[in-house]
Amino acid sequence: MAETMRRPLSKVDILPKESGTLADGLPPAVPGTLYVRGTNGGIRVAPDAGFDVVFGRCEPDVHVCVGPNDPYVSRQHGYITYQHGQWILYNLGTLPIRLPGSRLVLTGHRAALPVGHTPLFIVAPEQEHLLEVRIVMTPPSPATANRHEADTRDPPKWRLSPVERLVLVCLGQRYLRPEPWPQPLTWAQIADELGRLRPGEGWTGKRAAHIVSQTRKRLSAEVPGLLEEEIPAPLGNTLNHNLITALLATATIGPSDLRLLDEPRWGDGDP
Repeated sequence: MAETMRRPLSKVDILPKESGTLADGLPPAVPGTLYVRGTNGGIRVAPDAGFDVVFGRCEPDVHVCVGPNDPYVSRQHGYITYQHGQWILYNLGTLPIRLPGSRLVLTGHRAALPVGHTPLFIVAPEQEHLLEVRIVMTPPSPATANRHEADTRDPPKWRLSPVERLVLVCLGQRYLRPEPWPQPLTWAQIADELGRLRPGEGWTGKRAAHIVSQTRKRLSAEVPGLLEEEIPAPLGNTLNHNLITALLATATIGPSDLRLLDEPRWGDGDP
């Protein structure tokens, strides 16, 4: 791994704990710039800094801390380095690192990271630990150069209506927290939680299922695995699991959306 402390400070900056999730957008930066965020903040690294970002449990020995209280996470669990024009993730720890789409990077293995926002999870026996990564995209084409931060805007097909976002965040809240081995909530659980959160809006399991079904159909042209005919029986939670992981992988929903489940709103019939 590269010597990091001797590099120009302008190419390596610390992200404070209060900086928030990387899914919420970033200030302008050189294309290819890497952002990594863990439990207590993170770091920004330019692609030509010659700087390897080390992450793991032991905060004094790493640049980004993740899983500080979990002994299953290695003291130095891995690092991210810039090679041949792309950022590469290396797993040095015993536990695997899960990428979007359920791909596992095992100990001693490596994986190229895509541009944009990528949530990584260290898969521990009792909990999965989130390590957020975001790589700045290349500049927009001349035709779109006048659009503010056009390289980080979500495409229109990924935009959600307020009611879609509410139901999908409720459906996938176990993934957003994150909980170990998360599964989508059932329709009955969604109806019960939204009924208590927003009484008077007529929430039922059937209504929640219809909203999610319509979202899956709308996104199925771009995302495989969202239609019944694509998945062999038994289906179980596969369709909703695929939908949630696709939304997480594109940062269409993120941990900050959990605030929707903490904001009570009164229905028309309530005082």
